[in-house]
Amino acid sequence: MLFSTLHRLLGVLPGPITNDMVDAAVAVGIAETDDLDWKSELPPTKALVDSDFPKDIAAMANSGGGVIVYGVEEVQKHAAARIDCGPLDETHERALRAVAWSAISPPVFGLEIHRVGEPGNRAVAIVIPHSVDGPHLIYRNHFFGAPIRNDADTAWMKEREIEAQYRARFDDRRQTNSDLRELYAEATVNWFDSDRATLIAVARPRVLSNGAIRPTRETARGTAVEAERLGLAFAPHGIHPLASVARNLRPGLRRWNAINAQTGEKTRWKAANAALHHDGTVSLGFAVGGHRAPDGRYADGDRIDSAAIECAVADLMALIRVVSREVGTTEYEVLVGVEWRGPRALVIHTVDQSGHRYDGTSIPLLRYSPVSATVAADASDADYRQRVFEIAEDCINQGGISNVRMIVTSDPT
Repeated sequence: MLFSTLHRLLGVLPGPITNDMVDAAVAVGIAETDDLDWKSELPPTKALVDSDFPKDIAAMANSGGGVIVYGVEEVQKHAAARIDCGPLDETHERALRAVAWSAISPPVFGLEIHRVGEPGNRAVAIVIPHSVDGPHLIYRNHFFGAPIRNDADTAWMKEREIEAQYRARFDDRRQTNSDLRELYAEATVNWFDSDRATLIAVARPRVLSNGAIRPTRETARGTAVEAERLGLAFAPHGIHPLASVARNLRPGLRRWNAINAQTGEKTRWKAANAALHHDGTVSLGFAVGGHRAPDGRYADGDRIDSAAIECAVADLMALIRVVSREVGTTEYEVLVGVEWRGPRALVIHTVDQSGHRYDGTSIPLLRYSPVSATVAADASDADYRQRVFEIAEDCINQGGISNVRMIVTSDPT
């Protein structure tokens, strides 16, 4: 849930930016800061790349994020009056997002654009997220430069400031990787099934949400149910881990746990666990070895149907998609691995044209190397589906399997 500069300065609880909030800011004359900028009119789509828009977005991203509000006149940096900023149709909005991606290097993703007010009194608030990819550079007059907010003004970074941001970026990347592997190790300890190969998958936002509110049990349950539905949309067939967890979520350390519901001897082969962390992190465990075949026979614990891996990836990506909308996170780091402690090598198999197990192209694995990926949780539906496919493909390719069988890259509806 959004908690922006306007919320903080007005003392308002997290939520969408509203017309009343902009009116209140004008009424009390809130001053511009390094994370708040007042502007009267939206930049037109024509020559948008050459306008101040890329510089303003990059400066906010380089300064820890903030809000630009179009439709407010300022006097000596204080909000003084409302003024209609002009219409913002879908084409104009796409152009703004495209420029933040194409005219800034590296791109700034995750812009939130809020339309408020009626014609004659319209305003647009653009929320720029904190970025861990700074410094963001723009190209001007044959030179690259890194803009930054200096209180209410925009300045240009000096060499030492640029160096410091690069160092911070690399340090953050190392810390993120360390945190992700620690989360993976924790999930492995808690969920590993010694009788069957177990898929462990974790995903952590690159930037944790500052305004995240601890969800209630009912909210978390609704999130899990929605993720299960979306996972089935990504992979309409097969055994899904989110279908194997209990609906009565249990509290954990700053998380809600969806514990395994498959405890009977006849269903234990599809055991699963999941966790929805309050900061937007998600984790999943799924017994992918030793699944039951259509003929009723069980495979050995070191034999994995590639379909089980695909369905687990689909459910993980569904959790990311749904949780990110609830928490307000955008970019995720993902790690997917398969753990096995048995004496024999792992074998990932597929099926032949008759539906029988086929391992003629499989590569026995003494150790499965976890697959890492970066996921834009706010990507378009088509792009996100393609990312689900790509990660699933990476996961099964390692075992010598070429064809992704379960993931569909287009919405069947």
